Amino acid sequence: MKKILSFALCTVLFSSSLIAQENPAETKPKPKIDMSNRANDHFLLQLGYTSWAGIPDSINTDGISKSINAYFMFDFPFKTNPKLSMAFGPGIGSDHILFSKTDVGIKDLTPSIYFTNKADTNHFKKTKLATVYLEAPIEFRYSADPLTGKGIKAAIGVKVGTMINAHTRNTKFSNRANTVINDYTMKEASKKFFNTTRISGMARIGFGHFSLYGSYQFTTLFKDGSGPEVRPFSIGLTLSGL
Repeated sequence: MKKILSFALCTVLFSSSLIAQENPAETKPKPKIDMSNRANDHFLLQLGYTSWAGIPDSINTDGISKSINAYFMFDFPFKTNPKLSMAFGPGIGSDHILFSKTDVGIKDLTPSIYFTNKADTNHFKKTKLATVYLEAPIEFRYSADPLTGKGIKAAIGVKVGTMINAHTRNTKFSNRANTVINDYTMKEASKKFFNTTRISGMARIGFGHFSLYGSYQFTTLFKDGSGPEVRPFSIGLTLSGL
């Protein structure tokens, strides 16, 4: 009896082995995603409102100051998850701060820059202080639909920049009654008071080609002892594509 049971058991095992060899379990490989035509958001154009954190009450800013940035980014998706990627590249960032009836002493022969209220004497009605940087942003990105570039997108990162220009633009020289004495423009340029290296944090979130962005400068705008300890920040709209 034992021999019969042993023979039957061996027969079942042998048959199962043959069936397993004839019908191996098919393991379907994961389909490869073609990323060759992926929307990479190489080009970023930003327009936003900018201001200074920590600005003293004695400095009279006026109007809507703006930030204009343009970057060309190289995007590298993660192999394990194409929705995630790292991006970096060069670009230009600029801030344009507006002042009212204020003399910005960008070229004064003084140890620090002064913002002098000129409302009670002859003055320029409008003054703009522009700072321009060559920047290298680095972003950690998320895209809900990386193949089409549509859907929710988000990014967070830092950017390191070096100043290439700082200048003021003064228009409409007027008297204390705001009557224009001479309608001309005076420009002055100097970087001596400025911290020429800046490091900023940034973040973006949006849908498709449009997103809201925010940035905050960790380094002070002016050198230690050369001006108020202000840090520029901006919020605005990003247009991305390519």
